[in-house]
Amino acid sequence: MTAAGLARFTGRTALLSAAASGIGEAAAHRLAAEGASVLVTDIDGKGAHRVAEEIRAAGGEARDLQLDATSPADWAAAVAEAESWTGRLDVAHLNAGRNFPGAAHELDDDSWHYQLRLSLDSVFFGVRATVPLLRAARGAVVITSSVHAAIGFKGYPAYAAAKGGIDALVRQLAVEYGGEIRFNAVLPGSVLTALWADTPPEAKARISARTPVGRLGEPEDIAAAVAFLASDDASFITGQNLLVDGGRSITSHE
Repeated sequence: MTAAGLARFTGRTALLSAAASGIGEAAAHRLAAEGASVLVTDIDGKGAHRVAEEIRAAGGEARDLQLDATSPADWAAAVAEAESWTGRLDVAHLNAGRNFPGAAHELDDDSWHYQLRLSLDSVFFGVRATVPLLRAARGAVVITSSVHAAIGFKGYPAYAAAKGGIDALVRQLAVEYGGEIRFNAVLPGSVLTALWADTPPEAKARISARTPVGRLGEPEDIAAAVAFLASDDASFITGQNLLVDGGRSITSHE
């Protein structure tokens, strides 16, 4: 059964990082539901295996692989797995990242560098590894950035710097690879992933009230945008950073 009757990825192969939960998991299910053969990767190998099993149980095609997105060797292994499985790679969703609060004067060197490596370096490693197969397929890359790249929040300098770097990198890559590969990013706002599990209801209500659509996002909201940007429906879109935030970035935060 396809998502909303769509089958935009039939015969195509997609590789997703950080796909054992949250946005990555939702994107894996969405792409598989639209016909893609999905390689689900995550540093949480058991979680990646669970997602792949769920996709297969729903009638989709999926494999799983443990992948540390900060490891070039792991990226090379993932691309080799995709090539040996289907002989091609059409879509890469680069989704790894994590924010650790702390004002600039509170961050030590290790915390600063780790956040940049996980959220920004991982994108470079993923792009470098996937470009040869994506070129052959004239494929598409969608990167998960963040609303933090567009507006400021106290206490997240490293995360904001990494995500802002992604936005600039997307434009550079789109120019670099021209008509061979399309590069775009999604910038999620407040999305109800596992990181929100301990957030008090009143805090969720307060943030919802600041969001024009009146609610927090779901991982499936972002997955829908990922699928669009990766599909031929977006064949004339590249180098763009798409805010998927319910309008939060256009409102006052006083």
